[in-house]
Amino acid sequence: MNNILVVPDEIKKHLSGDVFQALMQMPGTAFRDVRGRKTIQVKLGDKSYFIKQHFGVGWGEIFKNLVSFKKPILSAMTEVSAIQKLSAINILTTPLVAYGQYGCNPATMQSFVMTEDLGEIVTVEELCANWSQYSASFKQALMQAVAECASKLHSAGLVHRDFYLCHFVLKKQDLNCESLKIENLHLIDLHRMLQGQTINGRTVMKDIAGLYFSALQCGLTTQDLDVFERHYLQQTADFWTKVESRAQILLSKFNSQKFQQRLLKEKAAIR
Repeated sequence: MNNILVVPDEIKKHLSGDVFQALMQMPGTAFRDVRGRKTIQVKLGDKSYFIKQHFGVGWGEIFKNLVSFKKPILSAMTEVSAIQKLSAINILTTPLVAYGQYGCNPATMQSFVMTEDLGEIVTVEELCANWSQYSASFKQALMQAVAECASKLHSAGLVHRDFYLCHFVLKKQDLNCESLKIENLHLIDLHRMLQGQTINGRTVMKDIAGLYFSALQCGLTTQDLDVFERHYLQQTADFWTKVESRAQILLSKFNSQKFQQRLLKEKAAIR
């Protein structure tokens, strides 16, 4: 694997010494801090950015994924490619600013991706938490926008792999309850995205099951889910049966003591 460094002069002027190491070691407000990967918010000049720093996954994680027939995520370049692909098919996401990768050993390779801060945002999950306060027309428009975004994503052979309502966001300035459209939605957190998938395959089914699971968590109704299904890609009855079954499995896993302890541990690490 080749070393890569793409950093605009606008960012370089705020750095000293080795540019790659400066961005890999830059301190900031931590939003996620898990083994081998950290997401921070930084301010350079008068602008705010997010940097995802990847420090190497280790051979253990690589082998664990391989024996489970999963593609291991080795670097930030997966997200870089995903952002570029979404931009090509006109799905809004966090705009790409800079990225880099260093090393040839897949277990210890270091990398980063830097994106613009979208500013004040609200997630679709947060909107659903106050679902009863919105009009029927707004609810339908929101479900339609999410479904159309999912259709565009999956039609392009892409799957998110963390496809939950919390990863659909709107800028607060664009939150107009009378004219919500797909063009207002941003899809974020793309670090596990896969490309080259079939629209009725297992990976797509798992994406939709993730949405269904998060909808169950938010209290969306059967009518809301029907709107989504009508505006999503045409699928078989068997596909939707598998979606519901997997969503229930995800719900049980989420409510398990083991998973809740893991969430508490991750939150504590950020604090």
